[in-house]
Amino acid sequence: MKSEALQASVIADIVLLSCVGLHIVFVHGGGPEINQWLGRLNIQPNFLNGLRVTDASTMEIVSMVLVGKVNKNLVALINKAGATAVGLSGIDGRLLTARPSPNSAQLGFVGDIASVDPAILRPLIDNNHIPVIASVAADLSGQPYNINADTAAGELAAALGAEKLILLTDVAGILENRDDPKSLVREIDIKGVKKMIDDGKIAGGMIPKVNCCVRSLAQGVRTTSIIDGRLKHSLLLEILTDEGAGTMIAG
Repeated sequence: MKSEALQASVIADIVLLSCVGLHIVFVHGGGPEINQWLGRLNIQPNFLNGLRVTDASTMEIVSMVLVGKVNKNLVALINKAGATAVGLSGIDGRLLTARPSPNSAQLGFVGDIASVDPAILRPLIDNNHIPVIASVAADLSGQPYNINADTAAGELAAALGAEKLILLTDVAGILENRDDPKSLVREIDIKGVKKMIDDGKIAGGMIPKVNCCVRSLAQGVRTTSIIDGRLKHSLLLEILTDEGAGTMIAG
């Protein structure tokens, strides 16, 4: 959602879906904004298998941008559009408890999710509020960790017993041929995506997205989708039409 027009379109879709009775939980990262702030401080962003390498300095920037800027901006936009949003991070109410990644020697303060306690979300959802959650969490000692937003969304979807998990991204979806945008895979099952990963057809930043979809499906979420957020009204197309706006992964 780098352009303001596209951001406004996505927010309008979320508010519309909320108004017609869908209970939405909005989990966000903030990659472009984090990169902008790192650039101002002459810190070079580094990634490993689609995950941001996060040292102590980068972690401070991640927390400031996600919780202090992106989250508050999204909440304000949703409220302005006519719904009621509540800004949270994974640290609030012990919503997400983190643990170090197995690759912490390479990734730094990038965390996996040890546990989810959605109790703080249920009264908000029951009262038709939209929780807007920044993908930052802390471990039992209070150390903050950068959590991949897709991973956080998948674990929250499972904990809440969500009907559907949607990952809004800046690609068309899963492509049979990564060099051919027209080779979009519109629907696939877990076995199929695992084979595509093994065959090298899914790589880079798409791997964490696919893995979180597979994990959420295994925990009871009925369907998951990776959709093209650059396409206007992609959320409405995915939820309200048969054709959709990306790739649906089912169990």
